[in-house]
Amino acid sequence: MDQERIHRLRWGTLAVLSVSLIILNLDSTILNVALPTLVRDLHSTSSQLQWIVDSYILVFAGLLLTGGSLGDRLGRKWVFMTGLALFGIGSIASAFSHSSDVLIATRAFMGIGGALAMPATLSIITNVFVVPGERAKAIAIWSGSSGVGVALGPILGGWLLSHFWWGSVFLVNGPVVVLGIIGAALVVPNSKDLKIPKPDPIGSLLSVASLGTILWSIIEAPTKGWTSNSILTGFVVGAVLLATFIVVELRSSHPMLRLSFFSNPRFSFAALSIAISFFSLGGVSFLLTQYLQFARGYTPLRAGVLFIPLAVALLIFAPVSARLAHLIGTKVTVAFGLTLGAVATLMMVGFTLGSSLWAIELPLGILGLSIAFTMPPSAEAVMGSVPRTQAGVGSATNGTLIQIGGALGVAVLGSVLSTDYGSSLSGSAIFRSVPRAVQLAAKSSLGSTLITASHLPLAPAKALVVAGRASFISGFSATIPIAVAVVFGGAIIALLALPSRHRGDPNVFIDDLPVVGGDGSSNSDVTNTVGGGSREVGGGKIVG
Repeated sequence: MDQERIHRLRWGTLAVLSVSLIILNLDSTILNVALPTLVRDLHSTSSQLQWIVDSYILVFAGLLLTGGSLGDRLGRKWVFMTGLALFGIGSIASAFSHSSDVLIATRAFMGIGGALAMPATLSIITNVFVVPGERAKAIAIWSGSSGVGVALGPILGGWLLSHFWWGSVFLVNGPVVVLGIIGAALVVPNSKDLKIPKPDPIGSLLSVASLGTILWSIIEAPTKGWTSNSILTGFVVGAVLLATFIVVELRSSHPMLRLSFFSNPRFSFAALSIAISFFSLGGVSFLLTQYLQFARGYTPLRAGVLFIPLAVALLIFAPVSARLAHLIGTKVTVAFGLTLGAVATLMMVGFTLGSSLWAIELPLGILGLSIAFTMPPSAEAVMGSVPRTQAGVGSATNGTLIQIGGALGVAVLGSVLSTDYGSSLSGSAIFRSVPRAVQLAAKSSLGSTLITASHLPLAPAKALVVAGRASFISGFSATIPIAVAVVFGGAIIALLALPSRHRGDPNVFIDDLPVVGGDGSSNSDVTNTVGGGSREVGGGKIVG
């Protein structure tokens, strides 16, 4: 593909990549509104619900860096298209899963496809948009697409569940995947790193193993006990694996994750801000869908519609935040966004069974504003801190932090809620009066309590439902402050530690600036050539 055509089709390329990104991120939340349905149809336990959500996120996050590296090595366009295809196959398999365990496995397979496709989206954008101003706008649109996908998940999921069976939340991915592959084949240019890095299989395995072990410990702790031998062992093993991963990456001549990136405070604290923002969004969305459907008795559609303010705020303000960051600085913009997130989650602490719709809608709208003002300038800061030749790894690191933040939000907040719920319900008079088998079935979650109560006589069933809903509200109010503390802490860290771009500074990538190397050479000496269907940019290459 010649340079003139690449330039002419750059906005079409952005459209294809952004729409594909929406569906990849949408899948991390579209299932949330189906959780009550899965409890009824697949008899999923509380921990299984968390694993159904997090198995996708875990594999997605664990392999993102590998996916980014493969894109840099083999060609970003082809890795992107392969990832979409695998994602589509996994979606079909998930739609027809007949048990919770099978669904967990197929969701994990979908994560493989997502991990291959997502890093390529941002790295292709940073190679196609070479003008700093246009690149900032393109990254802002890309960032907004990430958040919009997460926000639209509950809305679309609720509509689908009101018309079809729960598998439809996966089958909806099919048409978008097909269109994405066709669009990529027609308008997306291929690009790769001229200095092809060696693969890092040990780093990949350690990243997945460490994150998986830590998440397992958090999710299973309410069932097995936070101080049980298996859970404590899991935390220790996870910490050791994580430490080993860091040591291996530091010593490797071809690391999957270039930890040297984190020595740049602009990169490290912007990435941390992204993770914290999605910790709140992922965890709060997981809790709210259960609050709305289990505790309030809303249909999936009604619950999903309540997330519209979040999606609208993201759509409107995500493009604005990048421009605002150039005026007042990344530090202030990101800190402001995270502060909004803390305010939004704090407003949810007072939710009761009788809270008005406005009391629910307002914090969701503010949460959307929070993501809109945090994500685009943070993503721009991350990508502006790495050489364009390593855009795949930079993009993958950005995506990894998004997924890890979301996974930890679901795991931590979900487990704390489950622990508090079980403790509160166990203290009720009706719980102590029912048989042991009923207690075991009802204790894991409000969804299980509602199903168990449906098999009891009317009077004890009604009393158990009332006790279950009261216990859920108690656990919800005790869990949300954790999100408040994490997000507000992130705002303080951003304000104190995140470097700020001053008014008028250009949006540049490291390799857009002259950097003197150890041999006295400068990357400003690298010539851009057009011809033969390729263009070298700071050591990178767009291939026709």
